Amino acid sequence: MQHRVVITGMGAVTSFGMGVEPLWRALQAGESGVGVITRVDLGDIPCKIGSEVKDFDPSEYIDRKEARRMDRFTKFAVVSALSALEDASLDLVRENPERVGVIFGTGFGGMESFSREFEVMLERGPGRISPFLVPMMIPNMAASHISILIGAKGPNETVVTACASASNAIGAAFRLLQQGEADVVITGGSEACLEKIAYAGFSNMKALSFRNDEPQKASRPFDAGRDGFVMAEGAGVLVLETLEHALARGARIRAEVVGYGRSADAFHMTQPPADGNGGARSMRLALDDAKLRPDEIEYINAHGTSTPPGDFCETQAIKSVFGDHAYRIPVSSTKSMTGHLLGAAGAVELIACVKTIEDGVIPPTINYDVPDPECDLDYVPNKARKQVVDVALSNSFGFGGQNATLIVKRFSN
Repeated sequence: MQHRVVITGMGAVTSFGMGVEPLWRALQAGESGVGVITRVDLGDIPCKIGSEVKDFDPSEYIDRKEARRMDRFTKFAVVSALSALEDASLDLVRENPERVGVIFGTGFGGMESFSREFEVMLERGPGRISPFLVPMMIPNMAASHISILIGAKGPNETVVTACASASNAIGAAFRLLQQGEADVVITGGSEACLEKIAYAGFSNMKALSFRNDEPQKASRPFDAGRDGFVMAEGAGVLVLETLEHALARGARIRAEVVGYGRSADAFHMTQPPADGNGGARSMRLALDDAKLRPDEIEYINAHGTSTPPGDFCETQAIKSVFGDHAYRIPVSSTKSMTGHLLGAAGAVELIACVKTIEDGVIPPTINYDVPDPECDLDYVPNKARKQVVDVALSNSFGFGGQNATLIVKRFSN
């Protein structure tokens, strides 16, 4: 027997602030969270912009002593997770802790801690390295700290599949609950890699936008003038439960997870194949898993990073899967506003899908000024659209050719 899986809580930390509501207000308004980076001196690195979480204070959720032993990505994760649990009205004292799991995604893990302590070693020697470096840096610490703080003793895993990490983590949580191996799973992704070394690497790869003079216009998915993605930091968390468990405790059900697909391009470290066949297979697998026809999808939250090859290949993949219906589906990239949260992107974008279903508003793709003839779908340009959506699909494609697709729908008993 496969259990139905529902979403009962959501939490986020983004450049728009702490919580889902500031994020959703900005997405509906078509606002950009991108600006000139202030936390790090990027020196002579050509890219100076990003989507930065400013004035972040986790003290409402995390003891100050504990916070000093956490990397920034872990703090984002913990705050988002505790916020999501509040949103779900989940009283963990009443739960069997062995039936509560945490499955989390990240692309880089503790990049801030690694960068800072490496500088310490160069300047002051290895004897001055913090003894907490390793437990602050390793990618599984977000899931670990969430588990410790809430007492979750069920399955605890970390997924690292680059920009598909959060979506794959949510997919893994979905499978775990379907199979009845847990009652509740806290899942999502977190990233905090706005660091000099990351900027240097991505800049030298020519992957980033260099529109330093117009930061809010830099992320422009599917636009003919796109020149690269904009890095972002933050986290998104969802509380997933089996339907039986959610109904038994009288939970508010926000949406149902119905499909998950994943695939590998087996093609190139950073470039997708021109026909987008890996992403297309991921979408087809998710549709098959959800037992849905392509024409039943009413909104696609695209991976849409604002790179010239990536957006073209995703457009090709959507056309391959949906045929003529591709031209009737609203497709938007919220990365045009949030920037690219890398290993956290899939969680924040699935939250946007849930809010679209709840509120009947499709967020736009902003900065869409000059249509690209090779990207010719309905990208919901520049303004949010009021439209009833019952079924939404979210794509996440990562370096290494790792693809993940999630499908959520309006809950109906």
